[in-house]
Amino acid sequence: MNDINDIMKVMPHRYPFLLIDRILEVDKEHVKALKNVTINEPFFQGHFPGHPIMPGVLIVESLAQAGGILVMKYMKNLEDYLFYFMKIDKVKFRKPVLPGDTLIHHIKLLKERGNIFIIEGKSYVEDKLVCQGEFTTMIIEK
Repeated sequence: MNDINDIMKVMPHRYPFLLIDRILEVDKEHVKALKNVTINEPFFQGHFPGHPIMPGVLIVESLAQAGGILVMKYMKNLEDYLFYFMKIDKVKFRKPVLPGDTLIHHIKLLKERGNIFIIEGKSYVEDKLVCQGEFTTMIIEK
């Protein structure tokens, strides 16, 4: 899985809420994903016009979607399952994300217990940490 068509087979999200563009690496313990941030993103029209900054909650959502790719690797028949946030913890924003930036998400599995997963996510722009946090997610059948 590495291009947008593969991602859309697993993720239920669609424009404008699909916030990852490519999976660069994936295995049972980690995912590395990419999100290109362009001025054409619909949120830039209303989020600080004249000084566009990607909303922090959308960076967190993008991280979570990359984490969902990791969590879904544990499931068979992916189309039969969804993943939900249970908890978001220790989120920190370090630097604004601007149009033209490329977010690189590094997701690591911290703990798995049944259908509950705790993951750590870090987002980078040009090797500089811009956001980090821990996410607890639950996989459920549709």
